[in-house]
Amino acid sequence: MNFHILTLFPDMVLDGLNTSIIGRAVERGLLSINAVNIRDYTREKHRHVDDAPYGGGAGMVMQAEPVCAAYRALCERTGKKPRVLYMTPQGRVFNQETARELSREEDLVFLCGHYEGIDERALELIVTDHLSIGDYVLTGGELPAMVMIDAISRLVPGVLNNDVSAEIESFHDNLLEYPQYTRPEIYEGMPVPEVLLSGHHKNIEEWRRQKSIERTLERRPDLLEHAVLTKKERIYLEKLLASRENL
Repeated sequence: MNFHILTLFPDMVLDGLNTSIIGRAVERGLLSINAVNIRDYTREKHRHVDDAPYGGGAGMVMQAEPVCAAYRALCERTGKKPRVLYMTPQGRVFNQETARELSREEDLVFLCGHYEGIDERALELIVTDHLSIGDYVLTGGELPAMVMIDAISRLVPGVLNNDVSAEIESFHDNLLEYPQYTRPEIYEGMPVPEVLLSGHHKNIEEWRRQKSIERTLERRPDLLEHAVLTKKERIYLEKLLASRENL
């Protein structure tokens, strides 16, 4: 899978992404990460890419020409016109389902704004998706792009050593992940749950599913509306709800 990042800070995204699991996947040829410096496509002699907004107001706005020129040069090099994702708090909220959908693409372009944003004409000309990682404002789109690339990359076959990990962690079946434990068996008087030491795989799986349901109810009850549960698990959830009502 190929990620192309249009940014004013290529070192920021490359230094962050070429490490750990993502970096190893790049080395193995499973992913490629290409940072395009938008500043390279300005025709202004001092390499400025921004100007004051029409109509007045605070701050500066990134100009349409260098943004569009950077994207069009990318399309010429690759022979493709990939989806362009613009990082903005005005976009739809990025979630696991969005990550899964985007992981099926061969190429993705992440457009990172800065200052007070990007000239609207550039967005109308090249952007296909407006995406947000939450209802707050950051100084630029680089951090949201890195977050999304990390989440998407984990779903690309072969990126994780154990591909099952990508599916059984948080949000699988719209449930949060169950608690995890490792050695020692007792830490500061707190033992590992006995069922995990039993070696009984069916009981362990049932315990984990129940803990996922409990944790989701406690921390993200909004997810339960679309959770994928068996009949037995729904009965378990109903008992939990009844117990909470009694309290």
